[in-house]
Amino acid sequence: MNNFYEFFAGAGMARAGLGIGWNCLFANDFDHKKGMTYQANWGTSGELRVGDIKQIELADLPGLPDLVWGSFPCQDLSLAGGGAGLRGERSGTFYPFWDVIKSLIEDGRGPKIIALENVCGALTSHEGKDFITICDTFVKAGYRHGALVIDASLFVPQSRPRLFFIGVRDDVEIEPNLTSPGPIEPFHTRGLRNAYEGISNKAKKKWIWWNVPTPAHRNSTFADLIEERPEGVAWHTSAESEQLIGMMSPINLAKLEAAKRSGRRMVGCVYRRTRVEDGIKVQRAEIRFDDVAGCLRTPSGGSSRQVIVVVEGKKIRSRLISARETARLMGLSDNYKLPKNYNEAYHLTGDGVAVPVVRHLAQYVFEALVQTRATITHQAAA
Repeated sequence: MNNFYEFFAGAGMARAGLGIGWNCLFANDFDHKKGMTYQANWGTSGELRVGDIKQIELADLPGLPDLVWGSFPCQDLSLAGGGAGLRGERSGTFYPFWDVIKSLIEDGRGPKIIALENVCGALTSHEGKDFITICDTFVKAGYRHGALVIDASLFVPQSRPRLFFIGVRDDVEIEPNLTSPGPIEPFHTRGLRNAYEGISNKAKKKWIWWNVPTPAHRNSTFADLIEERPEGVAWHTSAESEQLIGMMSPINLAKLEAAKRSGRRMVGCVYRRTRVEDGIKVQRAEIRFDDVAGCLRTPSGGSSRQVIVVVEGKKIRSRLISARETARLMGLSDNYKLPKNYNEAYHLTGDGVAVPVVRHLAQYVFEALVQTRATITHQAAA
């Protein structure tokens, strides 16, 4: 059994991805509502601590973790955020998280693997300086490191690209087949390659181009996950659907017309966005019919909730996406317990990590690394 800690755990979606071969020794999140859902799904054995990560002390951390996972907050690194980056109040929690890592290392319990997950805005925030900072932090702690950009759409019908850092303790052997001499698509994107060029020579010497296989072709579509009789949301009235259509630009109306002419049931998703047209801000309904949902976001007002549009010939129906449908888009099973409150459930899923992406990393990177041996030097230090 492999042991792990899960920080910024939310409701344990990384834990769901790691699977039954992994034992959670410790989990932490600041949000008590997410903590209730975490315990509803994973039990109340005591591994979860709800509270500020700044208050965590070494004595709170049991055992020896093979992996420490940290999905630290993305708001200040997001392209839609305020641009504060790692200096921001929320994304800046990266630093107290790393204080925990340093305390483990000083105690001789530094994990073999440290995995970080965040938005791709971390590649460019502060002109790439935040990415440089994270790489340098790994190096100073004695970890080789690399990153991958993985879009959840390879696994589930949701467009959700995310950046994953994977650091490995210097004394841990890495099998040659886990690495590549250079970047490989699709996980080493142009954005990642550009960010890599900006890091220090010392960080480049410790850099790893992880060699991860691409998954089998996804055979599910957005339409496959949609319920005819969803819980918690109702189909719009005809007037409400017409109002939504009235917010569409000519381009989006053309997409809708093409769906009507397709001769088959088409399911699209809509986000409401504010656009500037002729110097005036206009709220638009933007639709996609590519069998993939837009990226789930945490709801901050009605505009950030996805609306489903079902087109069957001339018949058009619409409604909010249901909480269970959002969970399916994150790769969670229908047995996963969600909050009863719609906004809480949407926030939980929109703020999480896609489960099958974590499983893919566990299968092809983490589990191979934890099986390798470390040098005598570290064993003696421990």
